[in-house]
Amino acid sequence: MRLLFLGDVVGKSGRVVVTEKLPGLVADLKIDCVVINGENAAHGFGITEAIYQELLDAGGDCVTLGNHSWDQREALVFIDRAPRLVRPVNYPAGTPGRGAALIETRKGAHVLVVNAMGRVFMDAMDDPFAAVEREIEAAPLGRVADAVVIDIHAEATSEKQAFGHIFDGRASLVVGTHTHVPTADHRVLPGGTAFMTDVGMCGDYDSVIGMDKAEPLRRMREKTPGGKFEPASGPATLSGILVDLGANGLATRVAPLRVGGRLETTIPV
Repeated sequence: MRLLFLGDVVGKSGRVVVTEKLPGLVADLKIDCVVINGENAAHGFGITEAIYQELLDAGGDCVTLGNHSWDQREALVFIDRAPRLVRPVNYPAGTPGRGAALIETRKGAHVLVVNAMGRVFMDAMDDPFAAVEREIEAAPLGRVADAVVIDIHAEATSEKQAFGHIFDGRASLVVGTHTHVPTADHRVLPGGTAFMTDVGMCGDYDSVIGMDKAEPLRRMREKTPGGKFEPASGPATLSGILVDLGANGLATRVAPLRVGGRLETTIPV
């Protein structure tokens, strides 16, 4: 099986590069399952039902979220009728939606997708390690799930790396999101889990983590309130990680995938 995970889609620019590039990549690279982090897809903050469907129509099999899950209030309602939309599993009990989904791919494989949010420098949340552990035990790799993908949406690199080591050998891919800058540490861990501390974003990199530069730069220099952050609208780079799996659902190869925009293009064969 071949998996593709795409980093945080930021605003219209990010959506455009996904809808333009993803269908061709799925066909050319023979990708079996695509997971997309969409928590910044609606003008940089949250997601709408129309955008969720747009990402699925472009070739996504599942969409994950993060700390901006509820910035678009309609998400509180439509998430319950969106079976392939996954918010962080460690929100408190009673939060709308689901923190994990066992999805069936076009070829009939079953992929468990779990989304968790870190606690270091982030909102106070339930224990993400225990929450993911419960989902992994309920649909273990090789018995219930043909593949397991964990999106750890976190600020601290240390917390994301801890996730990789703790679930090594029990997940096909543990990938970090949220900080919007791709790291260079993609690798297969000793137990067979593909890992990358942060996959980057699908957005305009001539920006401050996807936002138009003017207001972030002003705030950093002047330290006073001002205008709203607006997503950068220049050409976007599609940033992702491509993982090949063996028959046991563990990784045999991992490579970054970046297309378009201002970052150097890299397309694994």
